[in-house]
Amino acid sequence: MSEPTTIHASPTGGAASGATGGASAPPPPTAGTPEPGSATRKRGFRVPSSAALVAFLLLEVAFFSARSPYFLNWDNWTNILTALSVVGVVSCGMTFLLVAGQMDLSVGSGIAFTGLVLAELAPRYGLGVAVPVALLTGILIGVLNGFVVTVVGVNALITTLGTMAVFRGLTLAIGHGQNIAIDGIGWGIARPFLNVPVTVYVFLAAAVLASLVLAVTVYGRSLYTVGANAVAARLVGLPVGRTLFLGFVISGLCVGLGGLMNTSLVGSTSGTTGTGLELAAITAVILGGTSLSGGKGGILGTVLGLLIVGVLTNGLTLMNVDSSWQQVATGILLIAAVAFDRVRQGLVRES
Repeated sequence: MSEPTTIHASPTGGAASGATGGASAPPPPTAGTPEPGSATRKRGFRVPSSAALVAFLLLEVAFFSARSPYFLNWDNWTNILTALSVVGVVSCGMTFLLVAGQMDLSVGSGIAFTGLVLAELAPRYGLGVAVPVALLTGILIGVLNGFVVTVVGVNALITTLGTMAVFRGLTLAIGHGQNIAIDGIGWGIARPFLNVPVTVYVFLAAAVLASLVLAVTVYGRSLYTVGANAVAARLVGLPVGRTLFLGFVISGLCVGLGGLMNTSLVGSTSGTTGTGLELAAITAVILGGTSLSGGKGGILGTVLGLLIVGVLTNGLTLMNVDSSWQQVATGILLIAAVAFDRVRQGLVRES
């Protein structure tokens, strides 16, 4: 009879065979032992996404400066920043939502409705009442979107698509589709320093504040956690619903502020105010590196995305390219940004 095989417990908790002639099992990897190929992956050089955005922006600047002698003028760059100020403030709120895996398509119609509220109240009650009420209107739009998404449970895309139609329709119905002028609200076009309008400084202040909230506050980190994995965030005790609700409220605040800025710059409002602004904001945010699936992004990337879109639009205008073709270029840029985001996510999963 063959000698019975004995099994001895190994110090690591595994099992080792005591049979004569049996092959010894390889030692298990320790905590400090890297997996095969991991060292190679760690040594791989990764270019930050912001560096790629800066490089693309510089290529745009070089191209358009060669095509137009007016492109590098300070007055032209002031025009670029002024044109970006309203959509820039809205994009700050949009960044919060996209980081959390949500979005808001009602921002354009919200700005139009906020401007309408300001135009209706200012002649009757004065700007001292009309301005705070208009700002509160934007916040309430965010509250409505947040309630429907987090309490009722409707998808954010469907919710904000519906409110986009609601507030656009209300603006057209109440304003009768007319252009309504507002007197005494020209603070946005004042140029207190470096010949730059106040709205540009408001945008820069909003961008700095939003960046700090995302980077250094508990709420900002909670947005990233919820966007990366809402189920896991709920399991570890994060108030997911409250976090998302506050994100929509912040977006509404940005809409209200953007509505005041736009009305101040233009001096009037109409039923078509803010048309397409939601696409411009989403394009800038996604182009800046914020993922559609959430959990990734930041304000710096959003600002770079805004500059890329703004320089493209301004450069094409200086080249006398028709506005319809500018929309085509912006649409292509949006598709390219989303495609790049998908490719980047695939590479991250593979690594």
